[in-house]
Amino acid sequence: MEVRAHTGRLDELLHEVRRQMSRGTGADPRAVLDWLGRQIDADVALVGSAGAVETSTARFPRQILPSLEPTLSRLAGGQVAAAVTESGAFQVRLEALGPRAPRPVLVVAGTSAPTREAASLVSHAGSLIALLDRAQDADTTLRGYQYKARQLRFAVFSALLAGDLTLARRMTTGAVPALLDAERLRVYLLHCPSEDRDRLAQTYQDGSGYHGTGLMVHCPAFKEHLICLVADGSADGSADEFADKATDEADGEPGNEATDDSGDASADGPQEAQGHGTVLRRLVRDNPHYALGISSPYPLGATAEAYGQALHALAAARHTPERVAAYLGRTPLVPLLPRTEAGAWARALLRPLGSTPRATLDITRLAVTFPRSAVARLLDISRNTVSHHLGRVAATLGLDLGDVRTRAALDLAFCLAGGQPDGGFGAERGRPEPTLDELFRAEPAHAWAREFLRPLQDTRGRDLYATLRAWIDANTDAQRTARHLGLSRNTVRAHLRAAEHLLSRDLLTTGSGIHDLVHAVHITGLRPVD
Repeated sequence: MEVRAHTGRLDELLHEVRRQMSRGTGADPRAVLDWLGRQIDADVALVGSAGAVETSTARFPRQILPSLEPTLSRLAGGQVAAAVTESGAFQVRLEALGPRAPRPVLVVAGTSAPTREAASLVSHAGSLIALLDRAQDADTTLRGYQYKARQLRFAVFSALLAGDLTLARRMTTGAVPALLDAERLRVYLLHCPSEDRDRLAQTYQDGSGYHGTGLMVHCPAFKEHLICLVADGSADGSADEFADKATDEADGEPGNEATDDSGDASADGPQEAQGHGTVLRRLVRDNPHYALGISSPYPLGATAEAYGQALHALAAARHTPERVAAYLGRTPLVPLLPRTEAGAWARALLRPLGSTPRATLDITRLAVTFPRSAVARLLDISRNTVSHHLGRVAATLGLDLGDVRTRAALDLAFCLAGGQPDGGFGAERGRPEPTLDELFRAEPAHAWAREFLRPLQDTRGRDLYATLRAWIDANTDAQRTARHLGLSRNTVRAHLRAAEHLLSRDLLTTGSGIHDLVHAVHITGLRPVD
């Protein structure tokens, strides 16, 4: 009968351990100590490796600890594993826990010496507390590793965004991700609940902290974005390893096709169809709150362009039944502008920034496209710091950076100058520098604007173009736009969402597509020059 009772107590102890492990919230030795105290009619304390009580039962007599210090020191140092002693009216049993010194010590104080069965329960409870502690340490170490791996993946992505492949490889010496050996990549931008990003990145992570021939990166600026860089047309077959971790086999691809700049539809490559792309598409298919934007293939050095495409594709994807869209390729405006004249205009606009620190220029280049709060999160600086740098640039240029047209013009100038104030451009001596209106009057610019805005002709009874013009005139303030047009704010936003889908440009989530819209509307208001 006593053996059966003892076995029952051990079952209760194991049940408590299982309960704690299933919660996933870390070890709770206090629950084990309370259980042990009730079983042996004694009070128990866990003395940490530093000599302080970490936790104890409610009535543990802490006044006995000073007299136990010599014994505690020997146990913590590893000289002995257990000891029995007296302190005043208490019979005390001490057991060291764990293999590494300094060790925590379990202290049991009662009015009588513990029985053999009670001593056995003390040893079992101590062993399980030690195991829980080691499991907690392992969890802490794993979380630290996952966090560092996530930081390194983002650092690699940042280097690719800057076009610095050498830096990306140097940061990963010893464990270079397979992605960096690819010739081309696509950016898949997954919109999902922010709490899902860790789970997804860890589920498909390989032993080196990467994702086979891909890379999953938490976007620090937009908490619902998981940036997935995928090697395009990988020849080593490792993309399939990523797919093998999925829960089931793909039934097929949703019917969105990628379109290149020539307008010809082309399906994703064979490796993509069996690897990372299949998994990401299946995640969207199985989760109604997910959406996926896909870029065209790009060389690794043009990751920034691929990321921009994926942003626009994601804006369109959120309005399709499949919630998956590939970027609809269109020729950008910059190469259509006359190079010499456009360079002279950009140089003139940016010339006052010639002595501006590089950090200020980098922050400005981001902040003319993304919200300031997003830039602050992206660069891990305060929003006030972003505003300070922008205030310096605004004062230097004599421009209002709060105006959407000003930001669009400044972004165009940065693109033409390669991000630098001098940009390598030089106007011919004695010739006046052109204005932006003069650049936009060229027929190629007008052809671009007409093609850009053509999808808005499919309005289904809604004058989307009028809404967009009014929205720009209101400096992208939906409430002011609604008052001007005599519409509700919700109707205005519905028009903007419809325009996002038709134009394949992100206008509301990140705003990265607003500049193209501003330029297209500007150009259509000018008389072309033959």
